[in-house]
Amino acid sequence: MSGSTRPLYRLLLTFLLASAAVAHAQANEEPAPDFALRTMDNQNLRLSEFRGEVVMLNFWASWCGECRQSIPALTDLYAKYHRAGLVLLSINVDDDMNRATDLVRGLKMSFPVLFDNRKEVSKLYKVDAMPLTLLIDREGVVRYSHNGYRLGDEEQFLERLRTLLKE
Repeated sequence: MSGSTRPLYRLLLTFLLASAAVAHAQANEEPAPDFALRTMDNQNLRLSEFRGEVVMLNFWASWCGECRQSIPALTDLYAKYHRAGLVLLSINVDDDMNRATDLVRGLKMSFPVLFDNRKEVSKLYKVDAMPLTLLIDREGVVRYSHNGYRLGDEEQFLERLRTLLKE
């Protein structure tokens, strides 16, 4: 490859990778599988109870550094948009619920935390990396998914969340 074609090659590669990421984020438009899990208060919550609301599911674990970093941003989003119709269901996949509970209390998480210690729901949603954040529209369709967390990712969530809340 000559020196003059390298910049064009890099630009094309960058475009293809970005296009694939956008296609992945938008290709999830399928019904969200229903589930029921227990909360910290020992109550059962079922996803289908929130039909008609915009739901954000966030799969996380106490040992996941990116998960811990994302929680303050999710807390802020929830505080700001809860009254507008956002439901945030935080799904912990730790084997040891005590570690998760300690983290929830330490970070003062104000949204429902559900426990999937048998990993049934995470298998249902094909969680292979964490954190995994999904946005589900008022009709119960997964409209957006995002693996991992970097500072600033909440801007992507916010943009898509506002669109869903307006629908």
